Amino acid sequence: MSNHETAWPKELRVSSDRRTLTVRFNDDRSYEIEAELLRVRSPSAEVQGHAPGQRVTVGGKSEVTISKVLPVGNYAVRLVFDDTHDTGIFTWAFLSELGEAKDERWVEYIAELTEKGMSRIF
Repeated sequence: MSNHETAWPKELRVSSDRRTLTVRFNDDRSYEIEAELLRVRSPSAEVQGHAPGQRVTVGGKSEVTISKVLPVGNYAVRLVFDDTHDTGIFTWAFLSELGEAKDERWVEYIAELTEKGMSRIF
């Protein structure tokens, strides 16, 4: 079983400016994940689509903030963003994977925006 599958958060904290979510896991891994990355890589069907290859590139979210963090059972949280996006269920495994690979996900995101002539700025 991977660290991601057994990930359990000891702490979830939104920064005072609402632009970063800090996740600290029971194995002492800790990640600061930007609200923008969480928003544009949301596990929601709206962003990910309903089948492989349907993921939507979301631009214009450089100023997005986290409005609420709502528990979903004992396995996830639903993040509500100030742009009203609120359908992503962020499992502990998803947050662990995103935190670990966030540098790569940023590079992929910027490349997608560039390829599609989009911008991080609204």
